[in-house]
Amino acid sequence: MNIQYRNSNFAARRLTVVAMLLCFCVLMHFTAGCQNTEIRKNPLAEQVDTLSNDKKQLTRQIEQLESQNKDLKTQINTLHGLADDIRIKEIYDVKRIKVTKYTNILDKDKNGTRETLIVYLQPIDQDGDIIKAAGTVDVQLLDLDKDKDPVLLRKWHLTPAQLRKLWFNALMKTHYRMTFDVSDKVENYDKPLTVTVTFTDYLSGKVFEEQRLIKPQ
Repeated sequence: MNIQYRNSNFAARRLTVVAMLLCFCVLMHFTAGCQNTEIRKNPLAEQVDTLSNDKKQLTRQIEQLESQNKDLKTQINTLHGLADDIRIKEIYDVKRIKVTKYTNILDKDKNGTRETLIVYLQPIDQDGDIIKAAGTVDVQLLDLDKDKDPVLLRKWHLTPAQLRKLWFNALMKTHYRMTFDVSDKVENYDKPLTVTVTFTDYLSGKVFEEQRLIKPQ
């Protein structure tokens, strides 16, 4: 009788352990399934985030384009409102250019050798005022020794974008200030040379030219 009772208890305990193991296995399988589901959902979530960010960027770009379009419409309306008889030369009209007396070859780095050509250019309008006119500049450094044929030592070309950065405006000093390295062409600056400046005005298309004789100082 006691033997049967002990056997019954032992069998019950075994069933309990087996049941607990089965429950644990089911729980682990369910948990793993949930994790796999989350892992499977991650790429989709990333795509959603990417699309959301793309939408925000496109929205900002559209807003910027709409703002630019509004500004352009305002400019067009302003231009349409101008009188038909307004001519370019009434805005400003370059009449001549001047290469100032300060143009020369100087020892810029103070090493005892004159290696830098500095050219001061002033575009002058119909009222005699110095103006920051847009255009291209061509500069030539020449040796016009009367005892021999003219020799072109160096030449340079400046675009409107380059020239714009060289404008200098101060009391009694308003001009374009252009600097050029001539160390490889002028070894001994001991005689006069000639600087020729050609300015092409972008607004009118006019071309102006002036020469200046420079001397060692």
